Amino acid sequence: MTTAREIMTPGAECIGENQSLEEAARKMRDLDVGALPICGENNRLQGVLTDRDIVVRCLAIGTDPRAVKAGQLAQGKPVTIGADDSVEAAVDTMQAHQVRRLPVIDGHDLVGMISQADIARHLPEDRVGELVELISFD
Repeated sequence: MTTAREIMTPGAECIGENQSLEEAARKMRDLDVGALPICGENNRLQGVLTDRDIVVRCLAIGTDPRAVKAGQLAQGKPVTIGADDSVEAAVDTMQAHQVRRLPVIDGHDLVGMISQADIARHLPEDRVGELVELISFD
């Protein structure tokens, strides 16, 4: 059984819940990523912020990204996967919650991120299309 730990991108960097969306956008650019985990003061995961969140929930409605904190866009309990959970469990979680990225947790610590692309690289070729279809949404 292949685990999330084996295929994740390790060392995920957080954006602090009190940092601005402008800071988050710069960090995404510098790291060349489309999503950042949002971490609270206690370094606990608060959610995940995507580049799409910044555009749709801030810029598109005319809000100043310097005035909005990352934590303001965190929505409910974050969807995560355990580091020792199977890749199949990650696929099931992504499908159930219609997300393309999952923070990987070991205990209470964020240890990485797993994306649809990470999973696709480790699936047999005939299953990659199935994965994309299961996780894709309008």
